[in-house]
Formats: sequence, structure tokens, C-alpha cells
Amino acid sequence: MEQEKTVQSELASHVGRLLRESFGKGPQSVFVSIRRPFVVFYLRGLLSPTEKILLEQDQVVSIQHTRDLLMKTLIPEIKAYTSLIAGIQFQEFYYDWGLHNLTGVFVGVESSEDNLEAIKQEMYTGKEALEQEIIDISHLVQKAPEETYSCMLNDRTLLVIRNGILISIEKELIRLGFEGNLKLAKRNLEKSHFHNNNHLEPILDTKIIDAFVDWDVHLNKSVIVFVLDPIR
Repeated sequence: MEQEKTVQSELASHVGRLLRESFGKGPQSVFVSIRRPFVVFYLRGLLSPTEKILLEQDQVVSIQHTRDLLMKTLIPEIKAYTSLIAGIQFQEFYYDWGLHNLTGVFVGVESSEDNLEAIKQEMYTGKEALEQEIIDISHLVQKAPEETYSCMLNDRTLLVIRNGILISIEKELIRLGFEGNLKLAKRNLEKSHFHNNNHLEPILDTKIIDAFVDWDVHLNKSVIVFVLDPIR
């Protein structure tokens, strides 16, 4: 347990330093949750002075595009350091920003599936109802996933995985090079359903502080992260 806390602390410090070097201002805090094969980095208080001006002018898309470019450089460094410190090799990496809360999340997934079946079977309060709600939301925005499962990493981090979610027109848009615009549109749609949903919090019997979503379109896979209020 002590070793795990040390690894989490070192990963948090390293990611905070990388972001500070890239953005000119680092996050106020970085929380790392490890539950193999998943590692989740939750960032709070991340907004550079330039981004603050853009946000005041409602230039959210400009901020997102700039961060996408920065992440292309940062992801390989985060992968390499996680491998060095924790011995975890990320095969997949997802990220999303909550600009209204000045927050963000990174999710790394290693190739090992040793723990995956056990995680799929684990129960928590509202698990089946939550997964069904996510399936219903997915159906409204695109189509019901071919597979949906979730994992409560700890009392504040809930992870939902969806496989097989892309429809034919989306696959064609990706082939034509519109992946970035497609993800932006899907993210706005899905997160509006998360934030305006009256069922998720009663199902989980707790408050949802943040919701994030990202896709690996080549794997036809999506990751959702709900950050919960651990006090309730």
C-alpha cells in the first residue's frame, strides 16, 4: 500500500511538472488512481493565462484544439514515465477537459487483461442501472454499444467502458479525416446528456462532480469517467 502511494505521488508530480512546462502554468492538484489495467489522472485548476482570456471570449474550441496539439507531445512522455515508475505499459490513452470546472482527466489502459474479467463482475451501488442509463444515452446520440461495463476504481472515480459504438457515417467521416470534428461534436452531445441527466446521481446515491468522455475511434471504443463526491 505504501509503495502504491509512492508511485501515485511520483506520477502526479511528474504529470504536474509536464503540464506546467507545456502550459506555462501547472494544475493546482493531480490525483492518480490505479486499478490495473486502468490508471486515471484527475487534474484540477488547470488554465493558462492565455487560455483564461480565450475562455472569457468563449473561444472554447480554440483551447481544445491547442490542447490536442500539446497532448500529442505529452502522451508519449506520460506513457514512458508510467512504464518506468510503475511498470505499467499503456496500450491506450484517453483524455478530456472540463473547462467550466478548470479540470481534466487522463486515462491510461495497459494491454494486460488479467484483472479485467474480475472487474467486470464486481458490484457497486447502482451498477446495473447506471450501465443501462449509459446504454440509453449512447442510443440517443449514436447507437447502443455492443458491450458496456464499469468499474468503481475508488470512492471518487467511476470508469465506464463502451465497445462498438460507431455508426457507419461516423466511420466514413473518420476515413475522410474528420476525426477531430467528429469527436468534438460527440463530446458536446454526450456531455450535455450527462450534465442534464436527472437519473445518474439518484442511481449512484451520490453527487457527480465531473464527467469526462473520450474515444479511440480506431478501436471503436470509448471511456467515460465520473468523478464523484466521496463525502456523500
